[in-house]
Amino acid sequence: MPNTRRGFLQSAALAAGYAGGASAAPAQGQVRPPGAPPDTPRDSGPHKPASEVQVPKMKFYGVEISRLVAGCNPFYGFSHYNNILGTVMKEYYTPERVCEVLHQCNRFGINAHNWVDVPRARQDLERFQAEGGKMHLIVQGVGDPAELCKTLKPLAIYHHGEYTDRAFQNGDLDSVKEWCQKARDTGVKVGVGSHYPEVLAQVEHEGWDVDFYAGCVYSRMRTSDEWKKLLGGQLLEMQGDVYVKSDPARMYAVMRQTKKPCFAFKIMAAGRIDDAGAEQAFKTAYESIKPIDAVFVGLFPRVKDEVRENAERVHRLLART
Repeated sequence: MPNTRRGFLQSAALAAGYAGGASAAPAQGQVRPPGAPPDTPRDSGPHKPASEVQVPKMKFYGVEISRLVAGCNPFYGFSHYNNILGTVMKEYYTPERVCEVLHQCNRFGINAHNWVDVPRARQDLERFQAEGGKMHLIVQGVGDPAELCKTLKPLAIYHHGEYTDRAFQNGDLDSVKEWCQKARDTGVKVGVGSHYPEVLAQVEHEGWDVDFYAGCVYSRMRTSDEWKKLLGGQLLEMQGDVYVKSDPARMYAVMRQTKKPCFAFKIMAAGRIDDAGAEQAFKTAYESIKPIDAVFVGLFPRVKDEVRENAERVHRLLART
């Protein structure tokens, strides 16, 4: 059975009836075996690296951040697969486990986190920081950027991709531009996120006052009319989470043509690419983006230590360049 979100769906019954009790925390560098109960809270204080393997860094406006950035979707059940997997993710990711994964990221040199303001996220972040964890926050901006930036003091904030794309579909990108100006007034680095390469290309062409872009390599926000045009009049079930193999090349091309830093996300098609294709997906991503660009990757280590595996993979791939 492949060790992917798809494979986990086939074994989801293993989690049924599971009741989380407390147990001793695993040693640094280890991950709780699948099905084991959550940890008790960690002792406060910084954690030392568990491995000599450290994810390479890049300069992001004077700050060194890892070229692999910890995503947030699995933490809060945004599987981009179906409601069953989303529910399993929510059940798996207790506050203890969110913090455990972020600490594991720190041990492998991952020092940046793509954060979103959803229920419990602030409490999880505060707990992680109280336990000695440190992350540069690259925030998915929803709502008033002034409040978020004042409270969190992030490294950067960008207009959430889904909200950008809805504004684009409604012919209202000016509202996104106005939001970016409000974010600029907070003093943090400002970006635009999108699932459409055309949107980022337009923002770049119009010379918006932004510092970076965050682009989904799959255009999962296509409208019904766009799908009909692409499929000769046919429509899809769950059209919002369909991943077309030819899409990534289009987004990567836009990222290469701008001098601004870019963050690519969903390079694994939200878990649809299995173990056999993982190496190539990461390889394609890093070969297709610039040395000043990075990748957001969601983590769901229910079956295996995805943090270690991805960190070692990125270290290996970037060591070749």
